[in-house]
Amino acid sequence: MKHFTMAAMLIGALALSACDRNSRFGDDAATAGAGGIVPGSPSDPTSPAYFEQTIGDRVLFAVDQSTLSAEAQDVLAKQATWLMENPEFSAIVEGHADEQGTREYNLALGARRASAVQAYLIDRGVAPNRLRTVSYGKERPLAICSDESCYAQNRRAVTVLTAGAGTS
Repeated sequence: MKHFTMAAMLIGALALSACDRNSRFGDDAATAGAGGIVPGSPSDPTSPAYFEQTIGDRVLFAVDQSTLSAEAQDVLAKQATWLMENPEFSAIVEGHADEQGTREYNLALGARRASAVQAYLIDRGVAPNRLRTVSYGKERPLAICSDESCYAQNRRAVTVLTAGAGTS
């Protein structure tokens, strides 16, 4: 029994010593880098969270179109700059369509949308071996309803970051 008590006290002491004051109270200052930036958070300009939330990871398209609007080009210009400043990331450009039309038509339309984004990023200096495309057509809707408000959200291309630069 004496050994059990000693072991329990030792485990308890080790557990308490592993705690630090900052993490017990939710203070992220201990993990924040220079300027209070928490690595990997949306405030870290080198993080995927920053790319998604601040730069923007998607562009929208008009009905049956794969032409980039001025607004889409603005977002993609920022994406290209971010990708060139963060060479440790590659990207997969996903092409999507709304539910109107056949499966085959929407897969082809999604492919054209993804290719338009890929071509724009390459034109802005991103190395082609860091970009891949995939089309999901109408198979992965963001919004599900049969009216224009949902269709508009589903006509998109999404740039999904992946770790590591491309090799092909």
